[in-house]
Amino acid sequence: MEVFWFIPTHGDGRYLGTSHGARAVDDSYTQQIAQAADRLGFSGVLIPTGSSCEDAWVVASSLIPVTKKLKFLVAVRPGLMSPTLAARMAATFDRLSHGRLLVNVVTGGDPVELAGDGLFLDHDARYDVTDEFLDVWRRELAGETVDFAGEHIRIEGGKVLYPPVQAPYPPLYFGGSSQAALQVAADHIDVYLTWGEPPAEVAKKIAAVRELAAKQGRTVRFGIRLHVIVRPTAEEAWKAADELIQYVDDETIASAQKVFARFDSEGQRRMSQLHGGDRSALEISPNLWAGVGLVRGGAGTALVGDPETVAARMQEYADLGIETFIFSGYPHLEEAYRVADLLFPLLPIERKQAHGPTSTSPFGELIANEIKPAERTVSAQ
Repeated sequence: MEVFWFIPTHGDGRYLGTSHGARAVDDSYTQQIAQAADRLGFSGVLIPTGSSCEDAWVVASSLIPVTKKLKFLVAVRPGLMSPTLAARMAATFDRLSHGRLLVNVVTGGDPVELAGDGLFLDHDARYDVTDEFLDVWRRELAGETVDFAGEHIRIEGGKVLYPPVQAPYPPLYFGGSSQAALQVAADHIDVYLTWGEPPAEVAKKIAAVRELAAKQGRTVRFGIRLHVIVRPTAEEAWKAADELIQYVDDETIASAQKVFARFDSEGQRRMSQLHGGDRSALEISPNLWAGVGLVRGGAGTALVGDPETVAARMQEYADLGIETFIFSGYPHLEEAYRVADLLFPLLPIERKQAHGPTSTSPFGELIANEIKPAERTVSAQ
């Protein structure tokens, strides 16, 4: 099992839908979060993309020198980028980070935002572009000189002179719930990502991608994108969930849902359908809470509960085939520590924390100035 964290370049704070408790996300803050995730034992971080975010490649590049082992999941944007240019960027980043790049393929789901970026294709045509883009991108990073003439992309003599560290190319991650998206995943993707839907729905997606990939002679791994609210007790966790949306009123919800309604993303439609804009019944599956999606696009659900319960819910997804959990929590710096402290000891993950002489106090504060605290035991589950 791998657990990733999130760099909130679109904003952060203690509450959703309000300026109360909000904080600026600058370079110092993103470095704090990245360094915390690196030291606490998260495998990687997702860098978001879109018009509401700082540029993902620039942000990720700034974090290479201040981290050691952390991997970076960074977006390529078919239709907005040349596949050859994107391949060169990926190779350079992978070399400069010594093999710490993961590539998030984002087709996009908001026609208004995409129009602002100069892309005017409909939903299925954008996935056709993604298919052509990945054909070229993968071949170039594998060392080929590519001539390609598709419906949307034309390349003559495309190549990457300096190869990436990871062969044949950095792993490709991708999410999408439409049939067109599932086919792209089956044809090209290493790790298919789903947003946090109830386990039965996730199982259907996994089965569909596996079947399509098998027809291509391929296998695909799976991950899930969720928020998490974990506290020592269930009562504290659900109280924290309620507090997170305490400033979200009906007008704010209606305004957000109006924006989401213009999306042609099947995944966003499914996220919005989970709560229907109604805050009265947000636990849509045991310990799966849809409150975040009232005002946040994309990933809109959170696992909520005490550590043992959250770990058990994660295991339910793992039993379906989910290997990678991409988590976030508000505010992201404090919640990274809380997740690592409360949840990590119960999970089958390898924690790569600093120990020994490189760490001042790897065991906690000394008792009475001389007694080391007893070490915590790790669950074998």
